[in-house]
Amino acid sequence: QVQLVESGGGLVQPGGSLRLSCVASGSTFSTFAMAWYRQAPGKQRELVARITSGGSTNYADFVKGRFTISRDNAKNTVYLQMNSLKPEDTAVYYCNAGKITTGGTYDYWGQGTRVTVSS
Repeated sequence: QVQLVESGGGLVQPGGSLRLSCVASGSTFSTFAMAWYRQAPGKQRELVARITSGGSTNYADFVKGRFTISRDNAKNTVYLQMNSLKPEDTAVYYCNAGKITTGGTYDYWGQGTRVTVSS
């Protein structure tokens, strides 16, 4: 079992920046692909960015060039640096850990951290 705890959300003005953090419990963090999703009011949860256990990244088109995902395996932490924030980035952001092994599929979620972009 992996527990994920997000932090770093808050209120920011358009054009501002925030850095989200997600700390994972356990000793197997480095073996998981990590991702950030978001869910705005009345909308479905959507993938924002993902980083594999090997460090490869991919981003949703709507955040490319503005957001950066990274991980620090020594700290069991994944980050999402968000720059040039827009009001449409307002959402609850969720951390996800996932992997597929011969023993099964593992998929864990954090409780979410709220980001509000408003003047």
